Amino acid sequence: MDKKLIVNAMAVLKEKPDDGAILFDPDTNNVFSINPIGVFIWKLLDGQHTQRDIIKRLREDCENVPEEIASQVEHFIKELFNNGLVGMEIFLLES
Repeated sequence: MDKKLIVNAMAVLKEKPDDGAILFDPDTNNVFSINPIGVFIWKLLDGQHTQRDIIKRLREDCENVPEEIASQVEHFIKELFNNGLVGMEIFLLES
């Protein structure tokens, strides 16, 4: 996926010390628990990074990254997308 990804601006991230975070979606009242790697990924969903960029950053910045990290990141982002917590940055051209 080469599109730049961005979080739902309404979603709230509440980090827990050394234990990941809770994501709250006020639109649906759903709560999701994410681990520290999920938090790392979430912070890169800023409209400036693609999935490929995120995987590269994980490999550069984290220790003991498993070989299957690409499929794990893809699965995590799909789950966020399916729950309305992330989308793709869209640029509209003026006519």
